[in-house]
Amino acid sequence: MTRTHSYPVTVTWTGNGGTGTSGYRDYARDHEVAADGPAPIAASSDPAFRGDRGRWNPEQLLVGALSQCHMLSYLHKCAEAGVVVTSYTDHAVGTMAETAGGGHFTETVLRPEVTVAAAEMAEDALRLHHDAHEACFVAASVNFPVRHEPVVRVEGDVEGRVEGGED
Repeated sequence: MTRTHSYPVTVTWTGNGGTGTSGYRDYARDHEVAADGPAPIAASSDPAFRGDRGRWNPEQLLVGALSQCHMLSYLHKCAEAGVVVTSYTDHAVGTMAETAGGGHFTETVLRPEVTVAAAEMAEDALRLHHDAHEACFVAASVNFPVRHEPVVRVEGDVEGRVEGGED
């Protein structure tokens, strides 16, 4: 039996400066992204497209969703495998190519830096990034590559780190 999940989100444009979209330069791209429960996200378009640099843009939110999904899948896989993760930070970057008709993402690279509790967990911690990618709902839904360049450190070992190949 297939289970389905629904994620209702409301996007409200807040950028009407009084004349609506009377001209390309006459309105702000500001908007709010909201859902039942969490606080609204102040968003805009990328500054390259007349957006507000101080607000999230859709491209950043997409990269963030990929990073979050990978992290959550990864932590789950680690917990199941007995790998104790004590810290996790990802420096993800998405690349978009602008074309005459719009644009599209060409890839996203996730660069998670993970710390594990013991040295014997490091190799499994590295391997589990692949399994997490396979389990990530968001990565399975995009039509561009999502690569991984993980680094694993052992807690208390400032010198040691295990770097993964590209996934």
